[in-house]
Amino acid sequence: MASGGGDPKAAPIKMLHDRLLVEVDKEAGERRSTGGIVIPATAAMGARRLAWSRVIAVGPHARAVEVGDRVLFDPEDKAEVEVHGEVYVVMRERDVHAVAAERLEGGSTGLYL
Repeated sequence: MASGGGDPKAAPIKMLHDRLLVEVDKEAGERRSTGGIVIPATAAMGARRLAWSRVIAVGPHARAVEVGDRVLFDPEDKAEVEVHGEVYVVMRERDVHAVAAERLEGGSTGLYL
């Protein structure tokens, strides 16, 4: 038992190492084609589809991602976790394909050529 008392469900969460906790965009499920046809999230695509998510928490060793950033990742090979009734995805920073944040404007492209 925890010595601090209280409800463990209401305890704050601290991510470790380079781990990220992200919230998958709810509107990422279904989308519209250029012709206006609604494509449900369950429709099979020829290739895997990447997803954008908002970062909720970052570990102390994450270097390029901050809380509030949007990240692009492959949702099929990541672990989901339920926290306070909401579903989140836990991943390593190295599994992020791209970062979108206003703080990146005017800086470098992030590409190493």
